[in-house]
Amino acid sequence: MKRIHVHVAVKDLPESIRFYSALFAAQPGVVKDDYAKWMLDDPRVNFAISTRSSNKPGLDHLGIQAEDDAELEEIHARLARADVSTMAQTGASCCYAKSDKYWTIDPQGIAWESFH
Repeated sequence: MKRIHVHVAVKDLPESIRFYSALFAAQPGVVKDDYAKWMLDDPRVNFAISTRSSNKPGLDHLGIQAEDDAELEEIHARLARADVSTMAQTGASCCYAKSDKYWTIDPQGIAWESFH
């Protein structure tokens, strides 16, 4: 089962961790100096925040987290049918994890990441 991914750029990480921990009624599972992540089941979302883009706080990107390579390739095939440009990354190191992913931009200019 896939999981929605949301990444928000924040100015103040501790303040944002307090806010989102209250909103989700859960502490983040991962906390680094510039990053925090919640893997929630209700709602089923991988929600991350970071100070990496703090000059432009707000939505950084959205995504779909696949549970395996087959789901990731299914998502990539959907994007191909939509006739949109994608950029593949194999073994990418990002957000304190290593993954294979595809990036695309939606019609509004929002970056979408598909990854496993």
